[in-house]
Amino acid sequence: MPEIKRLPNDPVAVAGTLLKDGGVIVETLSDTPLLDRIAADLRGPFDDQGHKFANDFNGYKTLRLGGILGLSRAAAALIAHPLVMAVADRVLKRHCTTYRIGSSTAIEILPGEKAQELHRDDDFYPIRIPDVEFQISAMWALDDFTIENGATRVVPGSQDLRDIDTITDADTTQAVMPRGSVLFYLGGTVHAGGANRSRAPRSGLITTYSLGWLRQEENHYLTIPREVAESYPDDIRRLMGYQSHGPYLGVWPGDPDGHWFDA
Repeated sequence: MPEIKRLPNDPVAVAGTLLKDGGVIVETLSDTPLLDRIAADLRGPFDDQGHKFANDFNGYKTLRLGGILGLSRAAAALIAHPLVMAVADRVLKRHCTTYRIGSSTAIEILPGEKAQELHRDDDFYPIRIPDVEFQISAMWALDDFTIENGATRVVPGSQDLRDIDTITDADTTQAVMPRGSVLFYLGGTVHAGGANRSRAPRSGLITTYSLGWLRQEENHYLTIPREVAESYPDDIRRLMGYQSHGPYLGVWPGDPDGHWFDA
């Protein structure tokens, strides 16, 4: 069975391994108090609306939430974590001026959930450009990820765009990691949620970061209320999409970077 490399908090090494292997883990990067605050913020929304995304692909014993920055201010510390930003800089800025959140989703896999279908997160884009990664993902373990409770299944090296139908169990491993750890993987890496055969839920927070000239998967202008977006600091607002890409794409009057001109 292949393994996912585990590295220290070193953005150069993490980014290099991510590009080479398609996935990498950094263990115990976040502290317990922050994780507890995020879990408390998400508990009510999970119970109230987490079932709304249930379907054959997401599963019927899995709770999901979008618009995370509108539900948990504490989650911003993970979404804009310095290591995540440094890795995104090294991987994505090879092909763009700025990047932004593609989507941010909290996932709670309940006991009895079956394994999710293997897939690539960036398959919703209608084209591919050779050697260009459209996005990266950062999956934070809000609980311990174990074999029994459905740790994310990953196919290392599958950013080579092999046919998913040719992938076997021998090609797949699971991202077992303690609470507070983060799994990075490329948009082209095949992965899926695991089956939860334990007696307790397993929660994670997955955020994708996409090239700044691509359409976001989740429309943060609509999912995050304007007053909430404005209450965040500049770096978080930019990640939501309140930022132009260079001098011509997404400019507006009052652009803080000065990108505005008369037609």
